Amino acid sequence: MAFATTHRSTLALSRQVNKNALKSLTATRQLSSDDKKHATPTSFATKCASLYHPSAGANRGLAPPIYFGSTYLLDDADHGARLHDKKEAAYTDQDGFVYSRWGSPTNEACAKQIGALEGVDQRGGTLLFGSGMSGITSALMSALKAGDHAVFPYTVYGGTHEFIKEFAIHWGIEVDFIDAAGENGPEAYKAALRENTKVVYCETPANPTCRITDLKGVGRVVDEVYGTREENPNRPWVMVDGTFATPYHQRALDIPGVDVSIQSCTKYLGGHSDILAGSVSSKSPEFCHGIAKVQKLITAPLNPMDSYLLMRGIRTLDVRMQRHGENALQVAKMLDEHPLVASTFYPGLENHPDNTGGDDCLVAQAFRSGRDSPEDASFMPQTYGGMIAFIVAGEGDLALERAKKVCEGLRVVNLAVSLGSVESLVEHPASMTHAMIPREDRLAGGLDDGLIRISVGIERASDLVQDLKQSLDRVMEEERAERAA
Repeated sequence: MAFATTHRSTLALSRQVNKNALKSLTATRQLSSDDKKHATPTSFATKCASLYHPSAGANRGLAPPIYFGSTYLLDDADHGARLHDKKEAAYTDQDGFVYSRWGSPTNEACAKQIGALEGVDQRGGTLLFGSGMSGITSALMSALKAGDHAVFPYTVYGGTHEFIKEFAIHWGIEVDFIDAAGENGPEAYKAALRENTKVVYCETPANPTCRITDLKGVGRVVDEVYGTREENPNRPWVMVDGTFATPYHQRALDIPGVDVSIQSCTKYLGGHSDILAGSVSSKSPEFCHGIAKVQKLITAPLNPMDSYLLMRGIRTLDVRMQRHGENALQVAKMLDEHPLVASTFYPGLENHPDNTGGDDCLVAQAFRSGRDSPEDASFMPQTYGGMIAFIVAGEGDLALERAKKVCEGLRVVNLAVSLGSVESLVEHPASMTHAMIPREDRLAGGLDDGLIRISVGIERASDLVQDLKQSLDRVMEEERAERAA
């Protein structure tokens, strides 16, 4: 009892001392502020050029405000010195900001929101970029230098492949491509690893084939060869582009051995075809420092307006992803039965090569459907994302022309690149998003000449099914008419 009384007395005295210190500090800051307060402008020209700010109570808006400022006021020269001397990090600290190329308030608020979705803890962070490709290239540039080796899947986004071929290899970086899909993927990665390997890159679900990479297996084999990051800080960085799944389905940083999660936020996280954005998240302070330096010196943070729009889009991500998945399953079932379709790749179909059944199959692991625990399955429906790939029947030029006609014949689905928006989009990879990849490499990655990719939106599912069916039927009817003539 005596100890409790003494503890309470000490705590009360400590609180009073802290209050007095806070009052003194506040008074000093107020005095300092008053001493350095700018003079009230009197001339017209100076009034025009002066900065006017709202009252202190204006910061109580529910939505985060948009900060467009490129530079920030400093308390004194020492304050500026501290800010310039600090090590790059994902987020600022209580000292505030110095220059928007190094980060800004709206950008940081959005980054923290995505970091929460990705499962980033206090050690790491999320950085936002002006596009998904800017995030990808910044992540790679932060980890690779001349003489290093990296492993990539054959089926990788066309822009990523182009960066590797047009830049990385000319900078003296050695690259191997492998078939990363399915249960054999981890061993394919393992066979490609070298002593100088610094990046193990995954894209899952793959764009556009929707094949799944066994991330648990990849993390395991990298640990087997190099040890965990705690054991070996020089271990390769395992990076995952999870744009197709989003954190709604796939939280890559929860998987042992995975270091970096990349999202093209232009797609599902933004969700409305009105911004370009990318995010890179990691629990590693070392990695966050490296990529923050790349962002500061070479690329740039996402601008304030797009950061705001991205935050607004994320608010509906959960409900949008459910609708995308419900619609896509109906569309995939129709495509799978159509006579002009040779193959349909959708994780929700039983014939998907990575959907082998059971809770441990790769599809089940990759699609969490917004669930936070196994118990959520009792009331949250299982969905499989909004991306579908299918191959029209035929070979070579015949398949190529058929695929183009199917895309061009759609009247509800929009012919456009990109994906993940509320409206449905269709594209033909061989002539559009992956046209820069040599045909032999494209075919090795499963990107056939007749492959079509659909991003299923949140329209009425029956409208989408009918639109795709009429376009497929029309191509068949036109070919019959040509043969009859």
